Amino acid sequence: MAERILFLTGRLAEKQLHRVLDSMQPTEFGYKVQQIGISVAALMTAQLIERRVPDPMGADRIMVPGRCRGDLEKLAARYRVPVVRGPDDLKDLPEYFGRGGKPPDLGKYDVRIFAEIVDAPTLDIPGILERARAYQGDGADVIDLGCLPDTPFPKLEKAVAALKAEGFSVSVDSADADELRRGGKAGADFLLSLDEKTVALADEVPAVPVLIPSTPGDLDSLDRAIKVMRAKKKPFLADPILDPIHFGFTDSLVRYHELRRRHPDAGILMGLGNLTELTGADTVGITATLMGVASELAIRNMLVVQVSPHARRAVKELDVARRIMYRAREDDALPIGHSEALLCLHDRKPFSYSPAEVAELAAQIRDPSFRIQISTDGIHIFNRDGSHKGVDPFALFPLLGLEDDGAHAFYIGVELARAQTAWQLGKAYSQDEELDWGVAADKVRKEESKDDYQAAGHTLAVKKNRAAAKRGKKSRAGKRKAKR
Repeated sequence: MAERILFLTGRLAEKQLHRVLDSMQPTEFGYKVQQIGISVAALMTAQLIERRVPDPMGADRIMVPGRCRGDLEKLAARYRVPVVRGPDDLKDLPEYFGRGGKPPDLGKYDVRIFAEIVDAPTLDIPGILERARAYQGDGADVIDLGCLPDTPFPKLEKAVAALKAEGFSVSVDSADADELRRGGKAGADFLLSLDEKTVALADEVPAVPVLIPSTPGDLDSLDRAIKVMRAKKKPFLADPILDPIHFGFTDSLVRYHELRRRHPDAGILMGLGNLTELTGADTVGITATLMGVASELAIRNMLVVQVSPHARRAVKELDVARRIMYRAREDDALPIGHSEALLCLHDRKPFSYSPAEVAELAAQIRDPSFRIQISTDGIHIFNRDGSHKGVDPFALFPLLGLEDDGAHAFYIGVELARAQTAWQLGKAYSQDEELDWGVAADKVRKEESKDDYQAAGHTLAVKKNRAAAKRGKKSRAGKRKAKR
């Protein structure tokens, strides 16, 4: 017997929910839509459901809106059927039910991230450890201590020991053979970098060397260093070096391809800094593209730096990219649709509603609370008193009559600013929600209680505060009369 699902919704979303479910037919489940007497489905709470839905109405499962707040396990215990959240946007229901495939598993990857502390000699040990913990939190697997030319690093051994004591894998990155030797003897796991002239150093320490050409672009010299390590039957990584754009970038990509052709089973490392740091473009796309190259060439080690302020998310971006590329490669699929985390400035589906759908929704509003949505033609703000459209919050605000309502004006101003940014960039906008900048930014707010409305200026909160103020005013007036 087919599963029966009870969809709970609000007045404004009821018609659209029916349309979406009808468009999905035939489905493997039967369903019933129950409108529970609230205008905006997203404002539904577990307490409200408990009051207005006496029983599961014969359903095997109850689905509530994605933004519904509250303890669903408690509801499930009461109704004795599972109670689950659906997607935030009704239009994503088909994908939710498998029409777009199961959510991809991004828990696996096969690329090791080296994160370089480029100014390690200038930091004290606590500073190095703090940086290492931050990099590890963003996804780094190996902490690379970057030595500086003509800059002494007397605490190199202490830095390696401190990192190892906290369980970090460590590499030492230097052009000075003596610093590499010191790092290796102190317990470093990797040494960056040795060439055919210095490869003998690998006999003195147990660290795995990263081999590079003895002169830029000389793949044959790298070949000779590789042969030395193979003869010794010792592990190594090879790095033909990625060059900056206009200074050999394309040729360097060809070298990685040729290195893989010559050595199908060799471990290869690619450093991304010459692209992410030295290109005046957002790093997230560069990182994704280079991770794609690495995925095709089976490059399993990537070195990143975070020196330029515009590259300050390089480690986190690479962590997301390696997971997406792994999943796409395993699925024999294009790297699209697996995650939105690398879509930082634009979204694939920025406008959930057409102008006509927004107009239809606006015509149904019967209360004074403002709704804000964006569509291809701009920002729409509407309530029972009217609907306004524009692209400039400064032009829209005078039409709203909020001059004497500071809290509500503040709230609407913030929301209009978000909506304008989303419309200009082509990002998804949902009222009362932060814009999603993907991996490019931390979330502004901590996760709030799912039972509470957002307090700062929320339309319902404003109405509650006004009502409380009126009650307080009447109460004080009553007390004054009683005293008289």
